[in-house]
Amino acid sequence: MTPNDLVLIPGGEFLMGQEDGRDEERPVHRVIVSPFRLCRFQVTNCDFLAFRKFAAANPILPVTSVSWFDASEYCRWLSAQWSMELRLPTEAEWEFAARGGMEQKLYPWGDSPVNSRPGHASQWQSGPEPIALSEPNGYGLYDMCENVHEWCSDWYDPLYYQVSPECDPQGPASGTRRASRGGAWRHHIKFSRCAARSSIPPEFRYADYGFRIAAKA
Repeated sequence: MTPNDLVLIPGGEFLMGQEDGRDEERPVHRVIVSPFRLCRFQVTNCDFLAFRKFAAANPILPVTSVSWFDASEYCRWLSAQWSMELRLPTEAEWEFAARGGMEQKLYPWGDSPVNSRPGHASQWQSGPEPIALSEPNGYGLYDMCENVHEWCSDWYDPLYYQVSPECDPQGPASGTRRASRGGAWRHHIKFSRCAARSSIPPEFRYADYGFRIAAKA
């Protein structure tokens, strides 16, 4: 991963949420997202190893079992290495980017079912897959909504959409769980919808949790 892997996401307006989704995905509301950059890849074992020595396996697998604090510390460390401010994306940024420029589609590739994806039946038998095996979405981002859950910067509140500001929502001011997005290898259904929300306490380290980095445009 290099600074060149930070894809410019143009920003704009989109409808966030899904009216026929889970309760926490409603109400669908229009959000304005400023331009920003998001890494085309999930952070890998190889990327993370330079920051923290650990017993890593395949270097091109996404790093997992990292807490929200681990991910945030990595962003601060890499900021110094690259001489630029890096961070975790907000929920709004992540969903905008996952949609790849499409409005109100279920998945990054559109509305076709997950079992239509090439290799769907043979992947994720015992863990995550190497990054970038699937086709990228419309913004050139790989593995959005699949492989591992990705930490976001926001505190999580299932009722936040009722009070979310229109411009660049940052999530609630406090909470007990941090937001995450995307599908993961451990679930029966391996892909998530673009609008699907998830969360766990920030100190937890799960085998299906990773992250990707963001930066200002």
